[in-house]
Amino acid sequence: MSWWRQKLKKSRSDKTKLAKSEQIPSSHPKHVPSLPKDNNLEDRLHWFEEQFTNCSDIIYRRFNLKSGHACALIYLDGMTDQVMISDSILNTLITLAPEEPSKLFQYIFEDQAVNVSQSKMTIDSNQGVSGVLDASVLLLVDGDHRMMLYPAASFDKRSIEEAPNETAIRGPREGFNENLSVNITLLRRRLKSPNFKSEILKFGRVTQTSIALVYIHEICKPELVEEVKRRLSYIDIDGVLTSSFVEETIEESPFSPFPQVQYTERPDAVISSLLEGRIGIIVDGTPSALIAPVTMVMLMQASEDYYQRFIASTWIRWIRYFFLFISLLLPSIYIAVTTFHPEMIPSKLLTTITVSREIVPFPAILEALIMEISFEALREASIRIPKSIGQAVSIIGALIIGTAAVQAGIVSAAMVIIVSLTGIASFIIPNFALGLSFRLLRFPIMICAAIFGLYGIACCLIIFYIHLINLKSFGVPYLSPLVPLNKGALLDTLFRPPWWAIQHRPPYITNNKRRQGNNSRGWASQNEEKK
Repeated sequence: MSWWRQKLKKSRSDKTKLAKSEQIPSSHPKHVPSLPKDNNLEDRLHWFEEQFTNCSDIIYRRFNLKSGHACALIYLDGMTDQVMISDSILNTLITLAPEEPSKLFQYIFEDQAVNVSQSKMTIDSNQGVSGVLDASVLLLVDGDHRMMLYPAASFDKRSIEEAPNETAIRGPREGFNENLSVNITLLRRRLKSPNFKSEILKFGRVTQTSIALVYIHEICKPELVEEVKRRLSYIDIDGVLTSSFVEETIEESPFSPFPQVQYTERPDAVISSLLEGRIGIIVDGTPSALIAPVTMVMLMQASEDYYQRFIASTWIRWIRYFFLFISLLLPSIYIAVTTFHPEMIPSKLLTTITVSREIVPFPAILEALIMEISFEALREASIRIPKSIGQAVSIIGALIIGTAAVQAGIVSAAMVIIVSLTGIASFIIPNFALGLSFRLLRFPIMICAAIFGLYGIACCLIIFYIHLINLKSFGVPYLSPLVPLNKGALLDTLFRPPWWAIQHRPPYITNNKRRQGNNSRGWASQNEEKK
């Protein structure tokens, strides 16, 4: 181990020296040369045409004012509102702009009389180019070096629909879409407080993707916000296309199979996390948000838990944790018991299993691997093929393959039942990434069970437990509040307490621990006093 650490340390040192020796481009675009010093419109237009060479979607629209001054609008075709450009900008300038030059420039640049919200003046060529690429309209006037940017974004986007992967029976039906401003609006509409903050950052040398950090100022720790910004600052790639790019960059243990950031398509799930002191990360073009920090207990909870009655939700949570262990250990226990510990099986059941395995030519481990890999292939096929036939293929394919395999004597009927129960159990885990982690870990446990029996399973569980104890998400222990034990936060783990009993936020996330009054059921106390 010491040799491996020294080699890893030397490798990192070599990479650092190489990075310093090479000229690594910045994550921000290179500085664009400044505009020509004179105020001639044609020279300035020629400069912008050089910046947007071979960009067929850039429109240059020239026009003249009453005073005779030549003007030009530069904007993106297909991403701007043509009606607004004609009615609010062109008509206003042509009909209302004064003829006297001094008043003209004051009217356009100082009074900002064009009725477009959030317009701004700039003399920076970088802002002019970035503004055009952000779907703003750039106004150039002959004889003045100043420029005006008028936001005019308008493009097709998907409407707000129900989250397809996180459906709810009783909860809200709204889900995020690919538009960043719409996603922030879905949060702002429910968080009507000036303490709700949304900071926009841009990453990607080419894509310049907008990423929003959302949090509640009085609840979220300032240290958490700064830590997220620090980790995001290391993103230095050509493009940030989805939230997975961000997730792999900011997580503390990238080689861990367990997710250290939660992603969700539901605005209500993000809001509930923000109210606990967590921070949300929304990437433009992605219909989901990231939540940090997270714990394993949090990933085992579903939004539906808090919309149903607390007694039923508690029972569902117990079922969920039980089938979590089923999905991880059932095939391994079957392999270990049938191979090394048959005395643990009741005699009648052992006879049934033995009879079903008489014609099977493979050992239990190979039999389990064949069925598990086949089941994973069916699961993946049902995702990739069209939805109209995906469900039929997954169900019918499993039935046909399982029945044919048993009749052909390739696998036993008991193994088909074990694999089917394991597959069903894996679907019960609310978080897909966490369920995928346990599906991957199932295979090394099966191999250890085939070699060492129950002893191998116990060793694997100890290794996984040690890994989970040392795993952290933005400084928060992954197994908290179980390890380290926090009695005050244990209430909302295996049990879903009633809302009036959840009086505190998780203490390891926020300094603002109180989330409601001392007696949210004050009416009950008054009724008792009357009696």
